[in-house]
Amino acid sequence: MNIKTVTFDNECLDDFYKLVSANVLRIRKEKKVSQLKLALAIGHGNATFLGKAELLAENKHFNLEHLYKLSKVFNIDISNLLK
Repeated sequence: MNIKTVTFDNECLDDFYKLVSANVLRIRKEKKVSQLKLALAIGHGNATFLGKAELLAENKHFNLEHLYKLSKVFNIDISNLLK
C-alpha cells in the first residue's frame, strides 16, 4: 500500500481546530444548550474548558473523547463536528 507523504504545519492544524470549534459552538447554540449544561453532560465539572476550547483560548481544543461525547449528547453523527 502506498501512503502519501504530507507535511503538517501549525496553520493546517489550527484551521482544523477552528473548524471543529466553530461546529461545536454552532450546534450548541442551535440546540440552545449553555456551556455549563454541556460541560456537565460530557463530564467536565465547569464550563471553563468548554469555553476555552470553543474559542481556542490558551491552546485548548477538543480531543477524540470530547467529540465522541459531544456527538452523543447532541444526538448527531460525529462527522457533523468535522465537516
